[in-house]
Amino acid sequence: MKWFLILWGGPILLLGSWYGLSYYDLSFGFFMLTRETHDLVFQIYSGILGIPADDLPPLVARAIVVDSLILFAIVAFRRRKAIAAWWQRRQEARSCELAASEESLSRAP
Repeated sequence: MKWFLILWGGPILLLGSWYGLSYYDLSFGFFMLTRETHDLVFQIYSGILGIPADDLPPLVARAIVVDSLILFAIVAFRRRKAIAAWWQRRQEARSCELAASEESLSRAP
């Protein structure tokens, strides 16, 4: 599961870092981080997909969000027994705290 999350987060981090650095033209001497490359990549993708280049970043962000939600749903489904046990312990602890606070209020003069 750890590798599954690493293999998901790595490309997301790489894409986000490239997009942020190239959008603001913080190239540090690398051609791939220049604004020219940024615009060229989005022109190529817009030509392939047949949509305006300005529409691509929100579509990519939406795809990342949807994919992330699906991934976290899979992880939650795989760990549902551990999550249910944690939730039950949490509820029991709250009920014990509530009972203790009610008891202390009943003892007050």
